[in-house]
Amino acid sequence: MTIAIARPSIDEREIEAVVAVMRTGSLAQGDTVAEFEKKFAAEFAHSHTAAITNGTAALHIALLSAGVQPGDRVLTTPFSFIATTNAIIYCGAVPCFVDIDEYSFNLSPENLEASIAKYPDAKYLLLVHLFGNPCRMDEIMNIANKHNITVIEDCAQAHGAEFDARPVGTFGIGGTFSFYPTKNMTTGEGGMLVSSDVAYIERCKKLINHGSSERYVHDITGYNYRLTNIAAAIGLVQADKVREMNHRRKLNAAYYNANIANEWLRLPEASARANHVFHQYTIVTDERDKLEAYLNKHAIGYGIYYPIPIHLQRSVMEYMRHAGQSIERMPVAEALSTKVISIPVHSQLPEEEVLYIAEKLNGFRP
Repeated sequence: MTIAIARPSIDEREIEAVVAVMRTGSLAQGDTVAEFEKKFAAEFAHSHTAAITNGTAALHIALLSAGVQPGDRVLTTPFSFIATTNAIIYCGAVPCFVDIDEYSFNLSPENLEASIAKYPDAKYLLLVHLFGNPCRMDEIMNIANKHNITVIEDCAQAHGAEFDARPVGTFGIGGTFSFYPTKNMTTGEGGMLVSSDVAYIERCKKLINHGSSERYVHDITGYNYRLTNIAAAIGLVQADKVREMNHRRKLNAAYYNANIANEWLRLPEASARANHVFHQYTIVTDERDKLEAYLNKHAIGYGIYYPIPIHLQRSVMEYMRHAGQSIERMPVAEALSTKVISIPVHSQLPEEEVLYIAEKLNGFRP
């Protein structure tokens, strides 16, 4: 049997929580969702929260609540899951890509300065804390504040991550999380918006629920992005477990870092100022095709995140063409898309599998 690249931590606690909600008959959004919002806020030191159907919807609402309008330029990374850019497109805005740092895989502050010079009318920045590794937020926020740019943080892969002991999602006007089953914590499908600005979160909540300020009173055109009590019941249990699950991920990553030594593989790096929660453990190699075959031979699961940078995805290129926006080359993102490969690091890995993976990677020769 192949060692899985991802596996959610689900046990009797989640099952019992779901059954308890189902017995109440209150399955849609209700008190359990409100309890989950409070629990998530307390667990990760967020002032205000709004639960939502998924991480993509969270990004959409985060941008709308920040004031993004059709035609606005939004600076963002080309190296992420496509949902990051799709949310910009949902708003009718124009994504302006900023190339990434070779080692963190995150948007580069140096390239951000250059992109702002190129797009001086850009009003927003949607960044991603990729693979659980926080961006260099001090530099990024200094740049954004200097140019009066509103920052939104995509924390879909970074539950519990911190930069300078400050939780991700607390630097910009708002942050978003995903609870997809592969994430550091899950509700099956689900998401969360966070902010220190109560008015911002109130706008988010209104947009999530058909633009409603009270029952059957609709002030603005909104969406049906409500999370269910069933999903929230899972989330309440997961919120109790996430610190331990993150601890296991970090222990697995630390073992790999200490015990894999292979000139053909570049292991992931994290700043001493960052609390990296290792949603993925991503290796860089010039011999990816051969490494894939080797991992398949030894029944080790893996993932390629991401094989095509967002700016080169057909749907995005077509949108950009209609928006009159040229497609610029992103040399670092494009190069890394041919070299990255992620190995299992999740919290459900038994110790013997961690040891086995490290041993096999040490034995890899192209």
